Parts: sequence; C-alpha cells; structure tokens
Amino acid sequence: MSTEASHDRWLLVSGGSGGIGSAVCAGLAERGIRPVVGYHRNEVAARVVAERCGGRALHLDLSDASCVADATQELAQLPTLLGAVLAGSPPLQLASFGKISSDELLDQWKVNVLGPQQLLSELVRQCFRRRKAGAVVGVLTTAMGGSDSPAAAGMGAYVIGKHGMAGVLALLAADYPWLRVRSVSPSFTETKMLEAFDARFLDLQRAKAPFQTPGLVARQILKEALDS
Repeated sequence: MSTEASHDRWLLVSGGSGGIGSAVCAGLAERGIRPVVGYHRNEVAARVVAERCGGRALHLDLSDASCVADATQELAQLPTLLGAVLAGSPPLQLASFGKISSDELLDQWKVNVLGPQQLLSELVRQCFRRRKAGAVVGVLTTAMGGSDSPAAAGMGAYVIGKHGMAGVLALLAADYPWLRVRSVSPSFTETKMLEAFDARFLDLQRAKAPFQTPGLVARQILKEALDS
C-alpha cells in the first residue's frame, strides 16, 4: 500500500489486545507495519502486544469523546498512518429484543457508532486527507443477517450496534471515495466473546461448522486493508 520505509508506517487497531485485534497486530508486524494497539481498559495486555509487534499502546476508549480526541491528536503525530481497523467491541450481553437494557444499547452505540464516527472524521482530517490515501476496515458479524439470511435471535444490542457501524462505514465511503473502506463479517470465532454463550449451545454450533480462528479473521482484515 505504501512505499515509505517500514519504520514510518503505522496502522491503528482498536481493541488491539483482544483475540482478533492482537492477531491483526501480529500480521501487521509480519508485513513490516507497526501497529498502534488501541485499548480501553487492559493497558498491560496492550503493552505486551505492542512490545511483541514493534508497535505502541494507545488509550482509546471509544465511548469517551475526550479520550478519542486525545488519541487522534497522538495519531496525527505519526509519520504515516496507513489506516484503522475497528476491532473493539463491548462484552456481548445476550438478550431478546424486548429485554435489551438502555444502558447496554447506549454502550454498544457509543463504541460501534458514535466513537468510530468521531475517530474516523478526525483521522480523515488530520491524517488521511493530506495524503489522499488511507484504509478503514470495520469488524462486523454474520449475526447481522443479510438479504438471504435473518439476523441472529437473542443477540441483543450487539447486532444493533454493528448495523450502526455498517452505516458509519457506508457514509464514510460515500463522502470520501479516495478512502479504502471495507468490512469483514466473521461468524463464530474462538475469542473471549464466546463466554457469553451456554457451552451446550456452542457445542451444537461447532457440530454444524468449525468456528473461525482469530488468525483467520485477521488475515481477512489485512487483505481488505492492505492488498490491492
């Protein structure tokens, strides 16, 4: 994607210390790109990933507008920010539609919609516009459903939040056609998010089809972000 020296190339990964996020960071390091490991609470884990991958940890609480603003100012100081991967998400709270709490819905909305919109608008203004280049990849989910499949039942505010992120990405692509905007929609993936489900349910799902691994999803993300 870029001809700059590898030590000058960076890419932000929100949720960078999680299962998928840390796998993305490892893949970036293999490509000679330094990850900015965005984290909400787990600074220790983020610093471990950053040290292992030759990157740096960055406090990035997408639910806090002032934290997002501070983070974008730091990102603007990097020599070349190639793009951003939105891999962070609040813990999954299973609930049927009528039992979604307002707090949970607001949390998902802030992290998947409001925070990314603020983050990406500032990254366009401060980082991407000057080069007329950049890549953004959002991690969505097959639980959202599609034209030939329904949304997954009982997935609570998580599915609503991911639909909101899809809207953010769609408008971002429309308003900045020179920006590379992509998404991936993994199915069940072997991460801590599965702890929200009953073990018997997971066994039934694994019997239908193998779950994805963080490494596999990371390869899909990197392909969308970096490959021509």
